[in-house]
Amino acid sequence: MKKLIIITLLFFASTVLRAQQAAYVQTHSGKITVTPAIEKKLLDDVAQGKAYLVDVRTPEEYNQKHLKYAANMNIRSADFADQIKKLDKSKQVYLYCHSGNRSGRAADSLQTLGYHLSCNIGALDSLTKAGFPVQ
Repeated sequence: MKKLIIITLLFFASTVLRAQQAAYVQTHSGKITVTPAIEKKLLDDVAQGKAYLVDVRTPEEYNQKHLKYAANMNIRSADFADQIKKLDKSKQVYLYCHSGNRSGRAADSLQTLGYHLSCNIGALDSLTKAGFPVQ
Protein backbone atom coordinates (compact mmCIF):
# COMPACT_ATOMS: atom_id res chain seq x y z
CA MET A 1 0.00 0.00 0.00
CA LYS A 2 2.85 2.38 0.83
CA LYS A 3 4.43 1.68 -2.55
CA LEU A 4 1.17 2.55 -4.29
CA ILE A 5 0.94 5.85 -2.40
CA ILE A 6 4.56 6.71 -3.20
CA ILE A 7 4.08 5.89 -6.90
CA THR A 8 0.92 8.00 -7.00
CA LEU A 9 2.70 10.94 -5.36
CA LEU A 10 5.65 10.67 -7.75
CA PHE A 11 3.30 10.58 -10.72
CA PHE A 12 1.45 13.65 -9.44
CA ALA A 13 4.71 15.53 -8.80
CA SER A 14 6.03 14.79 -12.29
CA THR A 15 2.74 15.93 -13.84
CA VAL A 16 2.92 19.23 -11.94
CA LEU A 17 6.54 19.80 -13.02
CA ARG A 18 5.71 19.15 -16.68
CA ALA A 19 2.82 21.59 -16.50
CA GLN A 20 5.07 24.28 -15.03
CA GLN A 21 7.63 23.82 -17.81
CA ALA A 22 5.05 24.22 -20.58
CA ALA A 23 5.24 27.47 -22.56
CA TYR A 24 3.08 30.30 -21.35
CA VAL A 25 0.17 31.21 -23.61
CA GLN A 26 -0.54 34.91 -23.67
CA THR A 27 -4.18 35.57 -22.84
CA HIS A 28 -4.77 38.93 -24.52
CA SER A 29 -4.31 39.74 -28.19
CA GLY A 30 -1.51 42.30 -27.77
CA LYS A 31 1.14 40.42 -29.73
CA ILE A 32 2.50 41.72 -32.99
CA THR A 33 4.81 40.34 -35.63
CA VAL A 34 7.45 42.89 -36.44
CA THR A 35 7.86 43.80 -40.10
CA PRO A 36 10.44 46.31 -41.44
CA ALA A 37 7.78 49.05 -41.56
CA ILE A 38 6.64 48.33 -38.00
CA GLU A 39 10.27 48.18 -36.85
CA LYS A 40 11.02 51.65 -38.26
CA LYS A 41 7.91 53.21 -36.70
CA LEU A 42 8.48 51.44 -33.39
CA LEU A 43 12.10 52.59 -33.15
CA ASP A 44 11.20 56.14 -34.23
CA ASP A 45 8.44 56.33 -31.61
CA VAL A 46 10.71 54.98 -28.86
CA ALA A 47 13.59 57.30 -29.84
CA GLN A 48 11.23 60.29 -29.77
CA GLY A 49 9.76 59.31 -26.38
CA LYS A 50 6.33 58.50 -27.82
CA ALA A 51 6.55 54.81 -26.76
CA TYR A 52 8.49 52.53 -24.44
CA LEU A 53 10.65 49.54 -25.34
CA VAL A 54 10.93 47.23 -22.33
CA ASP A 55 13.20 44.21 -21.93
CA VAL A 56 11.62 42.02 -19.24
CA ARG A 57 14.60 39.68 -18.83
CA THR A 58 16.92 39.60 -15.83
CA PRO A 59 19.53 42.36 -15.45
CA GLU A 60 22.28 39.81 -16.20
CA GLU A 61 20.66 38.89 -19.52
CA TYR A 62 20.04 42.55 -20.31
CA ASN A 63 23.69 43.47 -19.63
CA GLN A 64 24.90 40.79 -22.06
CA LYS A 65 22.86 42.11 -24.99
CA HIS A 66 19.73 44.22 -25.40
CA LEU A 67 17.96 46.29 -28.01
CA LYS A 68 18.91 49.91 -28.44
CA TYR A 69 16.58 52.24 -26.45
CA ALA A 70 15.33 49.35 -24.27
CA ALA A 71 14.77 49.79 -20.55
CA ASN A 72 15.17 46.75 -18.31
CA MET A 73 12.25 45.82 -16.06
CA ASN A 74 12.75 42.28 -14.79
CA ILE A 75 9.39 40.50 -14.71
CA ARG A 76 10.76 38.15 -12.05
CA SER A 77 11.60 40.97 -9.63
CA ALA A 78 9.36 41.71 -6.66
CA ASP A 79 8.99 45.34 -7.71
CA PHE A 80 8.02 44.70 -11.35
CA ALA A 81 4.53 46.19 -10.93
CA ASP A 82 5.98 49.26 -9.19
CA GLN A 83 8.43 49.79 -12.07
CA ILE A 84 5.65 49.45 -14.63
CA LYS A 85 3.43 51.92 -12.79
CA LYS A 86 6.02 54.63 -13.52
CA LEU A 87 5.20 54.38 -17.25
CA ASP A 88 2.68 56.70 -18.88
CA LYS A 89 -0.47 54.68 -19.66
CA SER A 90 -1.19 56.80 -22.73
CA LYS A 91 2.00 55.60 -24.48
CA GLN A 92 2.56 52.35 -26.33
CA VAL A 93 4.66 49.78 -24.43
CA TYR A 94 6.60 47.25 -26.52
CA LEU A 95 7.81 44.21 -24.56
CA TYR A 96 10.36 41.56 -25.44
CA CYS A 97 12.44 38.85 -23.75
CA HIS A 98 14.52 35.84 -24.75
CA SER A 99 11.76 33.68 -26.24
CA GLY A 100 8.55 35.73 -26.09
CA ASN A 101 7.29 33.79 -23.07
CA ARG A 102 8.09 36.30 -20.33
CA SER A 103 7.08 39.23 -22.52
CA GLY A 104 3.70 37.51 -23.04
CA ARG A 105 3.27 37.27 -19.28
CA ALA A 106 4.35 40.89 -18.92
CA ALA A 107 1.85 42.01 -21.59
CA ASP A 108 -0.93 40.25 -19.68
CA SER A 109 0.25 41.85 -16.43
CA LEU A 110 0.26 45.30 -18.01
CA GLN A 111 -3.29 44.78 -19.26
CA THR A 112 -4.31 43.93 -15.70
CA LEU A 113 -2.63 47.14 -14.48
CA GLY A 114 -4.55 49.23 -17.04
CA TYR A 115 -1.91 49.55 -19.77
CA HIS A 116 -4.06 48.81 -22.78
CA LEU A 117 -1.41 49.90 -25.29
CA SER A 118 1.05 47.11 -24.51
CA CYS A 119 2.36 44.69 -27.12
CA ASN A 120 4.52 41.60 -26.92
CA ILE A 121 6.97 41.91 -29.81
CA GLY A 122 8.61 38.58 -29.08
CA ALA A 123 12.14 37.24 -28.79
CA LEU A 124 15.43 39.13 -28.80
CA ASP A 125 17.05 36.87 -31.40
CA SER A 126 14.20 37.20 -33.89
CA LEU A 127 14.13 40.97 -33.36
CA THR A 128 17.86 41.32 -33.98
CA LYS A 129 17.55 39.13 -37.09
CA ALA A 130 14.78 41.48 -38.25
CA GLY A 131 17.26 44.36 -38.02
CA PHE A 132 16.74 45.89 -34.59
CA PRO A 133 19.94 47.54 -33.37
CA VAL A 134 21.51 46.08 -30.23
CA GLN A 135 23.74 47.44 -27.49
